Parts: sequence; C-alpha cells; structure tokens
Amino acid sequence: MSNLLLFNKPFQVLSQFTDSEARKTLSEFIPIKGIYPAGRLDYDSEGLLLLTDDGQLQAQISSPKYKLNKTYWAQVEGTATQAHCLELMQGVALKDGPASAVTCRLMEAPNLWPRVPPIRERQTVPDSWIELTINEGRNRQVRRMTAAVGLPTLRLVRAAIGDWKVTDILPGEYRIETVDMPEAKKSGFKRHAKKRVPSKRAPSKTAP
Repeated sequence: MSNLLLFNKPFQVLSQFTDSEARKTLSEFIPIKGIYPAGRLDYDSEGLLLLTDDGQLQAQISSPKYKLNKTYWAQVEGTATQAHCLELMQGVALKDGPASAVTCRLMEAPNLWPRVPPIRERQTVPDSWIELTINEGRNRQVRRMTAAVGLPTLRLVRAAIGDWKVTDILPGEYRIETVDMPEAKKSGFKRHAKKRVPSKRAPSKTAP
C-alpha cells in the first residue's frame, strides 16, 4: 500500500518544499517527511497537487506516457464560445509544438474559495469560465493554449487529476488516501483507495 496525499495548493505557493527566494513552499502546509510531488502545478495556479511516498506511483502519475487526464477550470479574459472550445480540441500551435484539449466546455463561474489576492477586475472587459482537460503537462500549457485562441487566463484552478478531485478540500489543506499499488501494476493505472484520512492543515508558524 502506498500513501497518496491530495493537497489544495493555494495561489503563489511553489510545488516544492524549499526555495532560495523565500517564497511560500509546501513545507508551510505539509509537515510530513518522505513524501514528494507527483508532477507540478505553477506558482500562480491553484488546486489539486498530488504527493506520494512511492516512487513508482509518483512516476505513473507524472509520466507523460500514461496520459493521465488533468482537468482545469480557467477564468479567461473575454467571452468564451463553443468555437473557442472547438479550436482548443482541434489543436493550437505553441512554441514547443501543437497542443490540444481532450475535452473543453463552457461553464458558469464555479463556487470556489476567494483567491488571495483577488484577480484585477476590469469593468470594460468581460470574463468567462471554461473547463479544459488535457493529458500532457508542459510548462504553463493551459495558459498558453487559451492565449492562443485569444482568451488570456486570469485565474487557473486544477480541479482533478484522473479520478482524484480537489472540490472537497480547502486551500492549504490536504487529505491522505492509501493506494493499492499491486492492483495498479496489474491493470495499468487503476487506483483503489483503501482508507481516507480527514483533511488537515499544517499548524501555523509563529514568529520567534
């Protein structure tokens, strides 16, 4: 059995435990040794980040060859349309090669936690939300894809990775599940959660 930690990464937190520039890192929220991120989430993006103590599980989640779906909610500048979604699914040209969405749909603004600090609102420019699923993990890929169709991303939240979702975990908190790795080996990439631990938040640090 392997431990899998589902963390709701807040805005402007690095997906690592140390930083030479004194930015916020995972160490401020996750007081657990021997657990490492399975993939990354940009500093200015929010939402689900998976961590594990099992190297094989980490590789299966983060390796491009498994093409694990990752679902994002993107607040974009401008009015998104079905034509935008069709263009994203058909594929757009990026500097590091073409990229396409597995799925894309228009959506109402989700019921999310407030972002701190909030995005800058412009009264003369509308904004809208789209749900975008990709199975790659290139640097800032979703932001570059939406920009390529004329919809700059204002806020980006990763809502799900495979079957794991972040919707019931508050920002800065996490939940631990156990995964049966022998089952995953037999069937490719199926996970079987055996046990859940309630969401936790690391104790806040006090100034000396």
